[in-house]
Order: sequence, then structure tokens, then C-alpha cells
Amino acid sequence: MSAASWVSLQEAAGPVSRETFERLVAFETVFQKWNRRINLAAQSTQDDVWRRHILDSAQLARIRPEAKRWVDLGSGGGFPGLVLAFLLAERDGASIDLVESNRKKASFLQAVVGQFNLPARVVARRIDDAYPLVSTPQIVTARALAPLSTLLDLSAPWLTAGACGLFHKGRDYRAEVAESAQRWSFDLVEHASATDAHGVILELSDLRQLT
Repeated sequence: MSAASWVSLQEAAGPVSRETFERLVAFETVFQKWNRRINLAAQSTQDDVWRRHILDSAQLARIRPEAKRWVDLGSGGGFPGLVLAFLLAERDGASIDLVESNRKKASFLQAVVGQFNLPARVVARRIDDAYPLVSTPQIVTARALAPLSTLLDLSAPWLTAGACGLFHKGRDYRAEVAESAQRWSFDLVEHASATDAHGVILELSDLRQLT
């Protein structure tokens, strides 16, 4: 990978050490190998994993640099959860739980966590079975998992207890926000995506169900 790739990572995620950059480059190679076997991500993105997946995931670290307890729902191929784990390794005491019910994908996540000694724990359960297993997170993430209204239902046990949600969304996010606002009250900050001209990161907090 070129020096420009390291610069792009720092532009997306904030200050990142050369060691972490090199570890993420190595992770990309591991991901590509597994993806050919068990289809972790769309083949149409195979040639642009660095920008489409790694940088897209890494930008969450810039939004909440102080947070140390994270949980990623439906981690799948490790985006954003594994990428965040690499970045959280630079934060003393930080960790992330990766919730993934698919056995093959959970095996991939566990293999990467072990190979790179990441501050992450794989919770190989359905999300609604993971609540008692996940320590109180400060941040809940999910990418390409479900509409916002469903994400709020799934993450409500944590978000109503004070956690903040960071959710990747595409060009139709406003309709999802409007639909969610019919059932939930929340504070919302929209962050323009660093990798997708039509995408946003929704920072959602103070979730309360409407009566």
C-alpha cells in the first residue's frame, strides 16, 4: 500500500500509527482470502476494499475518539467492527464486542481477532440473545444491517440506557429518520460520509420511546 493510503486512513479516522496502518493492510489481505471462500462482502467491491469498507468503517473512530466500550451489531465481514478493533488497540483499555449469528462469519471474526490479538470479543449469537452478554457499551454501531427503525428496536436496550448509536446510512436516510421518529424520540447529528458522497453517519443519542 502507498503512503497515500496511510494519509487516507488518517483523514478518515484521525491520528493513526504506522503500525496500525500496516496491520490494517495485512488484514485486508486476510479478508480477501476469506472472502473468496465464504462471501463476506459483495464481489462488486472486491477491488476497492480499502476505500469501500476499511476507510468507510474507520471514520467512526474520528466521531467519538474518547469512547472505549463499543458493540457492533451484525459484524459479518468485520465492517465496521474489526476495523474499529484495530483502531481501538491504540486506546488504552478500549474494546469492542462483535455480535454475529452466522457461524462461518463468526469463525472469520474470531480468526482475525486471534491472529492480530485485537481488543475484541466475538458474540456468536442473535442480537436479541446478546443483550445479557454484552457489557454496557458507550457506542453501538451497525453497517448495512437493517433500516433505522429496526436498528433502533435492536439497539434500544443499550441506547435507552445512555449509549450512542453510530449508523452508516445511504441517500434515503431522511425517510428512515422520519419513519423512526413516529415511534422514538432522539437527538440526532448527521455526519457527511468521508467515503460516499451520498452517505451519512447518523449519531443518535438519548433514545426514548414515544407513548
